[in-house]
Order: sequence, then structure tokens, then C-alpha cells
Amino acid sequence: MKNLPTPPGFEEKQVRTALLLAAGTGSRLAPLTDRTAKCRVLVDEISILERLVDTLRLHNFKRLVIVVGHQADSIRDFLGTRAGGMKITYITSPVYKTTNNIYSLWLARQEIEEPFLLIESDLVFNSEMLKGMLQPDRIAVSKLQPWMNGTTVTINRHRKIKAFHKNIQKTDARQYKTVNIYSLSMQTWESVRKRLDHCISNNRVNGYYETVFADMVTEGCLSFTPVLFDADRWYEIDTIADLRAATLMCSHHHRPAARRPVHEGAQPGRIGPSSYHQAVPAHYSNPRWA
Repeated sequence: MKNLPTPPGFEEKQVRTALLLAAGTGSRLAPLTDRTAKCRVLVDEISILERLVDTLRLHNFKRLVIVVGHQADSIRDFLGTRAGGMKITYITSPVYKTTNNIYSLWLARQEIEEPFLLIESDLVFNSEMLKGMLQPDRIAVSKLQPWMNGTTVTINRHRKIKAFHKNIQKTDARQYKTVNIYSLSMQTWESVRKRLDHCISNNRVNGYYETVFADMVTEGCLSFTPVLFDADRWYEIDTIADLRAATLMCSHHHRPAARRPVHEGAQPGRIGPSSYHQAVPAHYSNPRWA
């Protein structure tokens, strides 16, 4: 499966806002997440969050909305109100310990009124692959690999998502793993918001937004175009073992020697060497910036 060609008027239609869901405790990465947010964990000396902001900057995003909860100050202190040329907006989840990503997405319903990129806070990926996601109503997918688990999708002959599946059937070559990156048009977002309102009003706060997407696709009221992510160039980090694998993957790619700081107007700084088994220090707030 190849990505669709870039249509005329692409620049005008490009998504410029990103929504990062970063409220969770990241308990499976403890003790690294005991004193910092999951997205602040270092992968090959650079945090997940810094990698994401750098990628969004390279693709000319103008706004980043972040749903925070666990160790929220570690994210606020790191980014401030502007980073990578983007305005930063924070949404705080007061019940992050007892809710899941469906609630975090619902919290953004009044803050976002434009097409946007939805992304989870535990992903590292090659920045070039995001180019195919810059138009609305796309979903990042990947060919299945042994390390993958969780939600998958099947694709119909019209190159649209046919269905979501909770479990991986490794013998089914038609299944692709979801990368947990989506782009949503305003029309899609309006429909999704109504479904989210219904779920939350019925106290379904500990579920996943993928179930909403799955139901809407099955009913024919939601359509996503798949964008293929190279399975060797992205990783979802849930555990220490995942972190080791992601660190190895990232270390194989060239990283620039000099970077600009996150906070605009700050002086360039340097991050000291670290590794996956070290927690992010409290003073880690002046990273290199490409």
C-alpha cells in the first residue's frame, strides 16, 4: 500500500493544529515516570516530547494543544507557552487517574475548532513519515511486526478503513496496526464530539476513543484514508523493554549535533548523556533544538 499523491492546494489544506494526549501516568514505565510525565522520558538522549515538537515544527504546525494530568508541571515547565514556533495550549484533566484517552479527547471538545492532528504521547517516529498525515481524515497504519499488539484495521478496495479490530490476527495479511496518529476534519470532529458527549454522559470515561472510531466506521459515518508508516521507523513505548527497543531504533538514525532551545528566545543549551534507565532530571528544561 502506497500513500496517496499530494493533491493540488495541499499547502492551503494542511492541518496546522496538533492535539497531544499526555495525561496518563505511564505506570508501566516506572520508576522513570514517578517524577516526570511519560512524554518527558528520554529516548536516545532526547525526550519523546522534544522529538514530537521538533517534528511538528518541521511540518509548519502553528498550534499544539496538550491534555495533561500526571506530572503536568514537568510538561508546562519544559515547553512554556510557545515552542517550535507553535502556541501551546494546556488542558488539565482533574481525573486522569481514573479515566482513559476517551475522556482526554472529550476534554478538548471546546478548545479545538479547526482540523487537527491527534497523537498519543508515547510514540517516536521518523519525522518524514508525518507528511502523509497533513491532510484531514487520515490514519497512520503499519504492517504488523512481532512486537506489536493492540488495535488493528482492515482496508477495503477503495483504500479506506473497512473496520477496526481489538486483537491482532497474525495470520491475517489484510490487517494493519494502528500507529495512534489521526488527522480529523471539522466535519469528522463534529460527529466525533457528539459521540464523545454521549459516552461521557453515560459514564464511559475509562474507555478508548478507538471504540468510538470503530463504531462510526462500521456504521458508515466515518471515513479514514490510511497512510503507511514504515514499521522499522516508529515505536510505541509502554514498557522498559519498549524503551530499550525504541532507543536502539533511534540510535541508528543520524541526530544533528546542534539544536535550538525549546523556549523561543532562550540561549542554546546542551543535554548531558543519559540512557533509558535514567529518569529525566528536574532541571532538564533547555534542550538542543534542530
